[in-house]
Amino acid sequence: MWNDARTINVIANTLAVLAVAAMLAAGVVWLSQRPYFDLRSIDLAPAPDSSLHYVSAGAVRSQIAGHVKGNFFTVNLNQIRALFESVPWVRRASVRRIWPDALRVSIEEEQPLALWNENQMINTWGEAFTANTGELDDDTKLPQFSGPDGSQELVVQRYAELARWLAPLNLRVTDLDLSPRYAWRVTLSNGLVLDLGRDPSADIPDPMGIPGAMSFSARIQRFVQAWPALQGKLDGREVTRADLRYPNGFALALAPLPANPASKSESKSSIKKR
Repeated sequence: MWNDARTINVIANTLAVLAVAAMLAAGVVWLSQRPYFDLRSIDLAPAPDSSLHYVSAGAVRSQIAGHVKGNFFTVNLNQIRALFESVPWVRRASVRRIWPDALRVSIEEEQPLALWNENQMINTWGEAFTANTGELDDDTKLPQFSGPDGSQELVVQRYAELARWLAPLNLRVTDLDLSPRYAWRVTLSNGLVLDLGRDPSADIPDPMGIPGAMSFSARIQRFVQAWPALQGKLDGREVTRADLRYPNGFALALAPLPANPASKSESKSSIKKR
């Protein structure tokens, strides 16, 4: 009988504990649903060591209005983060609760590096994003990048290499095109077009490739080293294109010779004499 009484006491105590736990849980649920914990504000702030230039608090709030559901306890922070990251010009967002009725959202803004294909941009991390280019500052001049889907990081890497090599020549890249077979064509700020051929890092066979072609950096280096001397040996004719694909040098295409005014006047004089 002693064992039976002990068992009954254990069961009774367990039931009492469960009842108290259920009451506490019900109390917590009831308390969490009180209007006191309804979300009343969402504070926006730039990520540490950054600022917001293209993202405005008003535009963000108007876009997320009606989509934030729940209160301080029940709001899904992952869903809120994804909602903010769907706003144009927002690259990353982090969200945390602020007791008792607010959220604080830290926003990392997109940093545009170039225009990408037809209707996107590439940021400084080599990621494509979609935003209104009309919101760029009037004095912002972005280069135009073009390439196959998924090639953004490679394009940004090659752009950085080109910028370093061309800086001593006071030239910059205005257009950088990567073809579907991964061949490069570059247009510089002086209008010169560079054909660099297929990228050596591509893993796509290229039956049209030139045997013994140099690496990307080696082609650019050879051109940069030769260009200052070449500019003084072309009889004033403008170079319109440089083909850097050859293993032992590169080919230049020159603008047509200007018409000679003297020869034209001589021709007119001879006609009059007739």
